[in-house]
Amino acid sequence: MIWCILIVGILLPQSLAHPGFFTSIGQMTDLIHTEKDLVTSLKDYIKAEEDKLEQIKKWAEKLDRLTSTATKDPEGFVGHPVNAFKLMKRLNTEWSELENLVLKDMSDGFISNLTIQRQYFPNDEDQVGAAKALLRLQDTYNLDTDTISKGNLPGVKHKSFLTAEDCFELGKVAYTEADYYHTELWMEQALRQLDEGEVSTIDKVSVLDYLSYAVYQQGDLDKALLLTKKLLELDPEHQRANGNLKYFEYIMAKEKDVNKSASDDQSDQKTTPKKKGTAVDYLPERQKYEMLCRGEGIKMTPRRQKKLFCRYHDGNRNPKFILAPAKQEDEWDKPRIIRFHDIISDAEIEIVKDLAKPRLSRATVHDPETGKLTTAQYRVSKSAWLSGYENPVVSRINMRIQDLTGLDVSTAEELQVANYGVGGQYEPHFDFARKDEPDAFKELGTGNRIATWLFYMSDVSAGGATVFPEVGASVWPKKGTAVFWYNLFASGEGDYSTRHAACPVLVGNKWVSNKWLHERGQEFRRPCTLSELE
Repeated sequence: MIWCILIVGILLPQSLAHPGFFTSIGQMTDLIHTEKDLVTSLKDYIKAEEDKLEQIKKWAEKLDRLTSTATKDPEGFVGHPVNAFKLMKRLNTEWSELENLVLKDMSDGFISNLTIQRQYFPNDEDQVGAAKALLRLQDTYNLDTDTISKGNLPGVKHKSFLTAEDCFELGKVAYTEADYYHTELWMEQALRQLDEGEVSTIDKVSVLDYLSYAVYQQGDLDKALLLTKKLLELDPEHQRANGNLKYFEYIMAKEKDVNKSASDDQSDQKTTPKKKGTAVDYLPERQKYEMLCRGEGIKMTPRRQKKLFCRYHDGNRNPKFILAPAKQEDEWDKPRIIRFHDIISDAEIEIVKDLAKPRLSRATVHDPETGKLTTAQYRVSKSAWLSGYENPVVSRINMRIQDLTGLDVSTAEELQVANYGVGGQYEPHFDFARKDEPDAFKELGTGNRIATWLFYMSDVSAGGATVFPEVGASVWPKKGTAVFWYNLFASGEGDYSTRHAACPVLVGNKWVSNKWLHERGQEFRRPCTLSELE
């Protein structure tokens, strides 16, 4: 049942507020195995019930034959002493046994297993978080509701469809966020699927209830009135719709009176519906960011492209790389972004992931006001931190970064491992602290983040690029590679062109690990220059 409340003269469906929550791919795969275990347990329960019913059925068939014979000549039947004895025995003993069999609860094993597994189930926050991820992907990759509903996404291996009820739930999640733009899109999709004859547990009245209000909130009064009338055709007694109809007609009549006394230009302005609202999490640079995520708007000119090269890099004659130099590729010129190919092996990746998985928790960011780590809505992933002393592989990876960059890793932060599931992202941000954030890394005592090293530890089926909106650059994940860039100029000033983002994963999942290197210890490895921007 949808209760109603009155706001500015119009009745609207009540919403329930749930904060968003992200679940990583690792946790999702665990849930798949949990569900498989529950299905096995459910099938065992069904088999037990079937065996029980089979026993009852055989007993009923036997007694049906016996009573059919006995009722033809009751006196003659019980006149036989054996029949008389067996009748007493059946009614006194066997029917009690049958009663116990009928009352026997075969579900104990299944219910017990379900109770144990329920502690690992997602909650309302997880469901809302998954819905928000779909809406985020819809915006970022310019996907229409029909494409998503039919599962026509690039790189998918297991196609899946959304039911009208699923679309309705997505619309409700948008509604709770006062995101009426997406509410309209998904309620219309649910309505289309119902109009096409899809059998569903939801009805058109419920869909039209949300849809008409979402349209009204976006300023399209004519459409809101039309949808409300359509709702009342299906349910003439709908209290909220009748109230809304009167309110809409009152507003339209009032606007009509105003238009009569206004000029033609003013009249046109009054009757033009408002422009559809933007996403509730809109950012000024979102358009550039989302275009780059789609592979559009990249600003590399052919002339600049010619100056980008591939080379073998020996880490300035480092003995470890003289005979087997690293493969290096220029991804971008300003800021200079370098990709190292085949720089981490599959075996090393699996060890790092295995070490990180038990510790994965909601990723955090530095709060510029407190200097402490905190969660943020613009970073949606799970992360863990690994120290070099924990495992020789982590120590070896740290030294590899030092050998190839020439920077001291002893003052760097621990290796951070992050997992971005479907919809996982990190919106545009700086890795370094700006001048208005003097205490960002005060607790570390190692200065600002001079450079970033980022390992790609998985391929991504679709989405998941690292983009730099300020310069129009996109770097795509490739397993076994790493990218490196300086966040600060040699002068110590921040390079604002390094503002970057992790695009949402559209299909698949993304594993990365990164090392943030700090200023302390680099005084002679990367000497300061006289110019601020060098």
